[in-house]
Amino acid sequence: MKKLLSLVLVLTLALGALSLSACGQKEEANDKTLLEEVTERGTIIIATEGTWAPWTYHDENDVLTGFDIEVAKAVCEKMGLKAEFVEVEWDGILAGVESGRYDIAANGVEIDEEREEKYYFSDAYAYIHTALIVRSEETEINTFEDLNGKTTANTLQSTYAKLAESYGATVTGVDDLAQTIELLLAGRIDATLNADVSYYDYLTQHPEAKIKLVALTKDASLVAFPVKKDDRNKTFIEAVNKAIKELYDDGTLSRLSIKFFGGDITINE
Repeated sequence: MKKLLSLVLVLTLALGALSLSACGQKEEANDKTLLEEVTERGTIIIATEGTWAPWTYHDENDVLTGFDIEVAKAVCEKMGLKAEFVEVEWDGILAGVESGRYDIAANGVEIDEEREEKYYFSDAYAYIHTALIVRSEETEINTFEDLNGKTTANTLQSTYAKLAESYGATVTGVDDLAQTIELLLAGRIDATLNADVSYYDYLTQHPEAKIKLVALTKDASLVAFPVKKDDRNKTFIEAVNKAIKELYDDGTLSRLSIKFFGGDITINE
């Protein structure tokens, strides 16, 4: 009986030691910074839509590309890492970054005060204006103020949807710009908001589209990479900023902008 009790005691102590050891290892793992994690992993996991040309889309060979995609790849290369893209609908992109499922997002993400409460943002790598787009025959909507009581369509929780709602519009949720334009041309919505460069790109691809741009925001929005707001992520965003500066200085950002937009949106003019 004494031997049995002794054996039970030894096993109990051993299990306790293993449990404490496991907890210690878990706490140690949790103490790692994001920069340490991605360095060990060798990749940065990046969320993107893959449906918003020319920012992030599939080319004629079904290869994921676009301005954001190529900028993100270049940043990873400067950091000595590989880019691992995960295609996600817009509604899940920022939520995935906040939960830690993705390290960052590369999807024309604009900085705003509400988002800054949840995410650290890298330095801006692009500057855009929001365009108010209507059908060619539209005469009642000429300014953002004219959106009051009107209907628009955008991906929900986007800065465009929020801006439209701030002017009194009712917003319908959509998946991408192409679907938005379809609703607009069909007369199911009155207007839509999107990046001016995306509007120009759409017209380049669809010159017959009967739409027009009637207003632009005065101030440019800053496009940057968001990462979960956590002190352990500060060194990571600092490394990303270092890479962005190098890409700006060596002309890579400008070249990519001209390639995908036909002009340089990496300078705030």
